[in-house]
Amino acid sequence: MRYFALLNLQHVALYVFPTLVFIILLGLALGYNHLFSQDAEARKHRIVHRFPAGIEERDAPFPLVLILIIAGTLIWALGYTLGIGLLGVKI
Repeated sequence: MRYFALLNLQHVALYVFPTLVFIILLGLALGYNHLFSQDAEARKHRIVHRFPAGIEERDAPFPLVLILIIAGTLIWALGYTLGIGLLGVKI
């Protein structure tokens, strides 16, 4: 047990906030990488399917790196939860 409870809050802030800033900046940076491909503008405007409620579907590009980040986060969260639950690891 620590003498100063504020130290725990400082460690959480040092872990959480830089991570969130990195994820947001990486998402913003990679969100615009599809603008440089040759057919990206046409794919953003071409309607692939129309649903009865007036919703239009387009085949707009989604960055592969963001898919990998989201999948990695989900896999880590599942593995972490199972590791804590099944192995009984104390944190």
